[in-house]
Amino acid sequence: MGGAAGINLLLGMVRTKFAAVLIGPLGVGMLANFTVIQILIGTIAGLGIQTSGVREVAAAVENGDQKAIGRTVLSLRRISRLTGLLGTLAMVALSPYLSRLTFGSEEHTVEIALLGLVILLGNLSGGQLALIQGMRRISDLAWVNVISAAVGTAASIGFYTWLGLRGIVPALLFIATVNLAVSWYFARRVPVPPVYMTWQESFREAGGMLRLGLTLMWTMLLTTIVGYATNALITQQISLEAVGIYSAAFALSGMFVNFVLGAMGADYYPRLTGVAHDKTAMNRLVNEQTEIGLLIAVPGLLATLTLAPWIINFFYTRDFLQAAILLQWFILGCVIRVIQWPMGFIQLALGKGNWFIFTQTSLNALHMLLIWFGLMYFGLEGVSIAFFMLYLISVIVIKLVARHLTDFSWNNASRKLLLTLLPVVTASFISARLLPLWSATTAGIVITGLASILCLRGLVHRVGYEHRLTRMASKIPGVRIICNLPKMSA
Repeated sequence: MGGAAGINLLLGMVRTKFAAVLIGPLGVGMLANFTVIQILIGTIAGLGIQTSGVREVAAAVENGDQKAIGRTVLSLRRISRLTGLLGTLAMVALSPYLSRLTFGSEEHTVEIALLGLVILLGNLSGGQLALIQGMRRISDLAWVNVISAAVGTAASIGFYTWLGLRGIVPALLFIATVNLAVSWYFARRVPVPPVYMTWQESFREAGGMLRLGLTLMWTMLLTTIVGYATNALITQQISLEAVGIYSAAFALSGMFVNFVLGAMGADYYPRLTGVAHDKTAMNRLVNEQTEIGLLIAVPGLLATLTLAPWIINFFYTRDFLQAAILLQWFILGCVIRVIQWPMGFIQLALGKGNWFIFTQTSLNALHMLLIWFGLMYFGLEGVSIAFFMLYLISVIVIKLVARHLTDFSWNNASRKLLLTLLPVVTASFISARLLPLWSATTAGIVITGLASILCLRGLVHRVGYEHRLTRMASKIPGVRIICNLPKMSA
């Protein structure tokens, strides 16, 4: 998954650059608005089934109950089809209102209506991906991600070149079709015990999935509403081009951290669910994931923070340079997100839907308030400051909930790592904001280099000398000396 996520990261960079050049800030802003509309309605239509389906399939596999696996998978597929169709109809019906609310006119009604097909295709592929991930067929999941991203990147570039701004929605449709085709190909290779069920039995079987799914849907919906409201506020109070600037910074900040968390989460969530009966084992797994996440993510996040102006210019164009300031605040928030992320899965693995609803509802309401306040008093930069403030507060909230549910606390190794890396990140951020460009870049590169050495040594110490990651790293010149590695056997 790490390799697949790395390839996706590179493809995302290519897609981002071509979008900036071919459709500019206005096009990037339109793409962001169309995407958030599709996610908003798609979240409601999805009912959280993909994530809850992973948990149900993983639990059935863990128990070795073949009949339960078959019934869960069949119910998952049927519910995915039904909810996808309902989502399509809802998008078509609401398209005039969404166009007026988002863009201030009905000019984009037809394009928004077409996004309904993206929702149907997305729900169908989501059901397939839940099966693949729940079965822990990580290699297949990696291939799905890589093939979909590669074809999607080529399609986006082709449609933007051919149709310009009018190619945004056709590109989204084509990508959704490819995602479904690829996920279907790999899902049909998974051996699923055949079972017979009526639709009524499927609804009963899906009861647990839907209860947890509705909880997840609610929290995902809140996050999506915040994203939609943010884009709408920026569009109305500043401009559609400002949405493009904001989206550029937000996308770049999430690109690397999503690469790390996505690679780890593919296997982490099913594993955590598998040991949900043992709170000690859960806490140990959360601590391990926290350490590995920080050691992998911090060097990349520090590099992005240091080189923000150069990265914006490289991946976009000079028209997007204002996004560099936003990107630095987003990166600061992403560091805190890496710390919070492993703890957040405790609620899902235990099936504590009420706790999940409470924490996510409270935090999303707080985020909306922070965005409104930041946009009013600090302009576009205030939106990125709100993101950092949200995660600073949320890591405290999620930690308290985790302590209540499993008596979780960071172990000595995790605390030591936090006390070492957080001051380093803070120093890099301060130098980037206060020093002249070249001085800040030089200081940041030095800090990033030292932190990378520290993180690499820590990673090797935790995964062991014989781990394949260590063997791969040892081939890089200087790594063997830095990490004090013994000579590797063939």
